[in-house]
This record gives sequence, C-alpha cells and structure tokens, in this order.
Amino acid sequence: MKISIERGELLKAVGQAQSVVERRNTIPILANVLIEAEGSNVSFRATDLDIEVVDKCNAMVERAGSTTVSAVTLHEIVRKLPDGSMVQLTDDGASGRLTVEAGRSNFSLATLPKEDFPVMANADYESNFAVPAPVLRRLFDKSKFAISTEETRYYLNGVYMHISDAEGGKVLRCVATDGHRLARVDAPLPEGAADMPGVIVPRKTVGELRKLLDDDDMTIAVSVSEAKVRFATPTITLTSKVIDGTFPDYTRVIPVGNTRKLEVDAAEFAKAVDRVATVSSERSRAVKLSLDVDKLTLSVNAPDSGAAEEELSVAYNDERLEIGFNAKYLLEIASQVDRENAVFLFNSSGDPTLMREGNDTSAVYVVMPMRV
Repeated sequence: MKISIERGELLKAVGQAQSVVERRNTIPILANVLIEAEGSNVSFRATDLDIEVVDKCNAMVERAGSTTVSAVTLHEIVRKLPDGSMVQLTDDGASGRLTVEAGRSNFSLATLPKEDFPVMANADYESNFAVPAPVLRRLFDKSKFAISTEETRYYLNGVYMHISDAEGGKVLRCVATDGHRLARVDAPLPEGAADMPGVIVPRKTVGELRKLLDDDDMTIAVSVSEAKVRFATPTITLTSKVIDGTFPDYTRVIPVGNTRKLEVDAAEFAKAVDRVATVSSERSRAVKLSLDVDKLTLSVNAPDSGAAEEELSVAYNDERLEIGFNAKYLLEIASQVDRENAVFLFNSSGDPTLMREGNDTSAVYVVMPMRV
C-alpha cells in the first residue's frame, strides 16, 4: 500500500478513529486502526467491539492495499505535523512496518496483520430514515446530561430513542434519566421511521455521534434494528450495539398536576444558582428556593463553610413555597434552555418539579427535590 493524503484530512479521519479505541484493552489489535486504500479513496476503521467507526476520505492511491497500525500513535504523529503538509503512508506488507513521511519527517510504525482485525457483522436494519443534523443534535444534546453513570442500572446508561405519541401526533423522542433528573426531547417524526424499534443508545456512542453533527446542512442516515443502530454521513459511518435492557416507563414520573408556575430568565437564574452554590458543601450542593409573589430567593446554608443568599425578580403568582434542589442538577437543566425564559412548574416541596422552555413542550425536564 502506498498513499498520499493531505494532513488535515488525515487528522480528521484518524482523530475520529482513535477516540473509539479503548486505551486499556487486552487485545492488541483493538488498539489499531485498519487502513484500506482502493481507487481514489482510503478508509480508516476502528472498533472496541461495541462501536465501529469507518471514515472515508480522498487520497492519491499509488498502490492499493491495507494494514493496521496503532491509532493513538498515528494520531499523535499527524497532529504534530505542520499544517497543509502532504503525508505519505507506505506499507510493503513484508516488513511489518508502516512508513509515515511528511517533508523531512520520517516514522516507521509496527503493524499487525489486517486479517486479525474484527469487523462488525452487518445487521438487517428494520428501519431506515434520514434526519437533518441539527434535529439529531438537539435530541441528543438536550437529553445526554441526564444519562446515569451507575453501572448497576446499566439500562439507564444511555439515551432511549423511540417513537412516541405527543399532542400533535407521533414524534421521534429521546429520553434519559438517572433517577434524580429526567430529560424528554421530541422531534418531528422522520419519513420511514414509524416502525422503528425503541433502542437505548449507549453513552459512549452518544459522545461519538456528536462529532458527526456539527454541519447544519448535513443529513444523517439512521438505521435501527433490535440489536444495533447506525448513523451515517456521506463519509463517516458509526455503528453501535445498543444496550440490551428495558428502559423503565418514564411517563409515570413526569408530573401532570403541577400548577404553581414560576417564570424566570434562564441565564440569570443559572448565574445566581452558581454564585450561591459556591459556599455549599461539596457532598450535597443543596440550594433552597423560596418563592413569594414575583420574588425568588436562592439560599445556601452550609455550617462548615458559610451561607449565601440572592434575590431574583420573577413571574410567580401563587402561594409561598420553599423547595430544595441539588445545585448541579439545576444548573444542568437551566443550561438546556435556548430561549430567554425557563418555566418551572411545582406542586409541593416533596414532589418532582417540571421545567420547560416558555410554552414549548417539545423538551421537558423533571428534577427531584431534596431536603434542605
């Protein structure tokens, strides 16, 4: 194999591949990226046996062929090469070495046989549809903060992507929860998605997918089966196993009878919570919200470190209420608001609180209160 490729193209492709590779693994070949050159294209494939990413880019292919080389090492080399340089990759197949040349730099890297590289089996996808990148980005960006990190409840370690009923008909919905907070985000139902099976997309896959969604003009091809999910752009294909488990009935924890309505400037609210939480004890980070007519008082009382209080002008016209929350959860939920106002709906100091953006019900968040 002998190819020449522009450094920027190579860096992007190898960067996507090396982020999938597990740093700590007992199977040496899984630390490698499979490079395959044919025609005028070269593809870079990496896997951790649960996720596989394939990135294709244009290159000058003098001699077709394939090999595998350490993904992290190749990425580090390419990252340190000068901008705009042409990089030549050469593998003669016999020496077990890949030569990387750019200008006056020359590297020789150990390779492993391409035959040992595990390729994810093709699945029969029951559902295939296309979603604009900004729509998919919103679905996952607004829900991923609520993914659980508790390994024992593995079925919560991802985002539940499924078809659901909403006020205006069927929608594509993403839900994540860790038992303390919940995010539910809806998007219009894409054509061809109506029969999609509900799948739990793992946390690591959500992180890798995010890298494909920066181009607003891009359309992502989504394929879903009971066991796998695939997201593809014209150049990158991300395939992942889904979490084998049943996502709990989240509809039971979304309150419907909360009538006490607080409307507040989301950015001002987040800054105020952040300020008063500075003195809270690290363990609980509890912030108390005291609501009165058109007034919200945020307070923290941590015997070890001190106390803090801040008052905000808000729209609230109900009876007085005191309720406590984990400051981190409040900040994460407030940061999801794209428009100016956040609307909080309370019932009592012991019941879950609902938050949405203005009158928009396509994204709703639930947060459990805590004793303060």
